[in-house]
Amino acid sequence: MIFDYSMAGLDLSCDPAFYTLMAESFERRVGRPLTPEDQGAEWLYNQSPAVVLAHNNETDPRFIYANRAAQACFGYTWAEFITLPSRLSAEAPDRAERERLLNAVTANGFIADYRGLRIAKSGRRFWIENAIVWELIDRQGRRLGQAATFDTWKDVSVE
Repeated sequence: MIFDYSMAGLDLSCDPAFYTLMAESFERRVGRPLTPEDQGAEWLYNQSPAVVLAHNNETDPRFIYANRAAQACFGYTWAEFITLPSRLSAEAPDRAERERLLNAVTANGFIADYRGLRIAKSGRRFWIENAIVWELIDRQGRRLGQAATFDTWKDVSVE
């Protein structure tokens, strides 16, 4: 059975199957574990210092996962994040660059060392740095979305 991650209202925050999808996809693409060996879904959502986000593969992808670090970084609650089209994480002029990134991830399976300008709910602009963006691909080879992780960001200076 294929799980439909496009369904609104799913709580994937600590879902073990979704964690497995993210972790296995990450390790297959990037070649290293997403989390420390003895940690899993609960740790990734609640305690990871790294931001981890995922969106589904709809035509206009919507976030389906944002750990607590992502919520703090972007200023959205879980309920707000999982209804947000992922394109809104970048300002309109930066969306074309973001779209090129996502197309490159689709073509290559992942991108490492990505740097991009993002916007928080408050309007605060910040650079994400050293981000890894990867395809969420299940064991049967089905593409179910994309995910990103980063642990470095800095606010854009107001001049």
